[in-house]
Amino acid sequence: MHMLKRVVDEYMSKVSGLEEHCDRCLRTERWGGCVVLMVVDAAFTSIGLNYFTAVVPKVEKFSRIFVQTGKIKCLIDLAGADTNHLMKVWRNKRSWRMARAVASYLSTLSGDDKTSLRVWAKGASLERWREDPVGRIKGVGLVTFQYLRMMGGVDTVMPDKIVKRVVNEILVKAGFKPVDDDMEFIKKAEEIASTCGYRPIELCWMTWLIQPEGKMLRMTKYSNILSKI
Repeated sequence: MHMLKRVVDEYMSKVSGLEEHCDRCLRTERWGGCVVLMVVDAAFTSIGLNYFTAVVPKVEKFSRIFVQTGKIKCLIDLAGADTNHLMKVWRNKRSWRMARAVASYLSTLSGDDKTSLRVWAKGASLERWREDPVGRIKGVGLVTFQYLRMMGGVDTVMPDKIVKRVVNEILVKAGFKPVDDDMEFIKKAEEIASTCGYRPIELCWMTWLIQPEGKMLRMTKYSNILSKI
């Protein structure tokens, strides 16, 4: 385990200021605390495009056109929005169907959006995610389910391809076998983080932010927008 910690520490040393971003996520304060934008973010992210160059600019555009103008102020508004209008921002009907369905369910849990997301996340079971009202929504896979739970305050990881690649790379460097199965991977990543003195969410965010884009790491290249997201 000493070797594992050494390898994890080496990776973590590349991403200064990580705690602040993870704290904001766990407090449900990403995107200025606007849960509508968090749900839209998750819906856009679910189709696998580059987060920083494709998803973030479109979420910002959605915010300018719908949120800042007061057209969509809360989850109930998003649930009832006309998809044809929303398509002006993001031309993927699947994403909007998913976003509206998630918003529709969450809005039944509380009159306050932040409370709704946090109540759902706290009660959602990873093991029974497919039976969950959000997990059953078409377009919500395990990665999106975990992403929403993280934004609702649950300290865990998403088993997306980048997270799995980096964490498995760490395991191999430390002399352990990689883990392919998504559910087993989530548990293993949580265990690694705990063993090495980090939170699971920090391990997860680290894998995204150490990715190179051009000659810079994302942590550096996108430092100006990280405080928003």
